[in-house]
Amino acid sequence: MKLIIGGAFQGKLAYASAAAEIAPEEFADGAACGFEVLDTCRGMNHFHEYVRRYLAEGRSVEELPERIVQKNPEVVLVANELGCGIVPMDPFERQFREAFGRLCCRLAQEAKEVHRVICGLGTVIRRG
Repeated sequence: MKLIIGGAFQGKLAYASAAAEIAPEEFADGAACGFEVLDTCRGMNHFHEYVRRYLAEGRSVEELPERIVQKNPEVVLVANELGCGIVPMDPFERQFREAFGRLCCRLAQEAKEVHRVICGLGTVIRRG
């Protein structure tokens, strides 16, 4: 798995597309796709929105890292970095922010590569 993170509108999808040699239109949209798509897609853009919807349905994200490693270990996940902004007042949004941050930490441990993208420029922060 490759995890590509960065701020909103920082060129993550274009960077991921070039780095993984996957056309942008081939990435699943985590904001709208079915939950089962994660098991088979080559790449998922807006992975943070996938997780938001997952939690909103009352599901736990605890099993996602193992599921990804078992069912789709080559997937490229593209997500916004959420932990650097203002803490939301809404209880669900706080829960989502914390759960997503912890999930990204676990995914980064499992990932072959982790990239951070700023202004369209990527930095490999983990390779292994």
